[in-house]
Amino acid sequence: MYAIIETGGKQFKVEKGDVIRVEKLALEVGETVTLDALMTGTGKTIKVGTPIVKGVKVQAEVKAHGKGEKIIIFKYKAKKTYRKKQGHRQPYTELEIISVGKPTAKKAEADDSVEAAE
Repeated sequence: MYAIIETGGKQFKVEKGDVIRVEKLALEVGETVTLDALMTGTGKTIKVGTPIVKGVKVQAEVKAHGKGEKIIIFKYKAKKTYRKKQGHRQPYTELEIISVGKPTAKKAEADDSVEAAE
């Protein structure tokens, strides 16, 4: 089963076991994050959400944080003695997909206990 998820303004096609790099998330290494699925598919069956597929979640674990390769931005104007050089390294979070599909019963029980406490 695969799913299309959105995070950081970008969409990713993921399956269980995939490792993806997304825009930096404010989470610690080892934490899990739950993402909504925009679309899911298994072989020939496809479900498209409006905007998300109800009841389908993607669980991912934060593996690492880092910075991407340096990109050089160089601006200049011919015959005007104007030169500007700037570098940029985009921060990212590396996620490993743990599960795609229905949320686990353990997670559902935890949600019920939180609602009961309120």
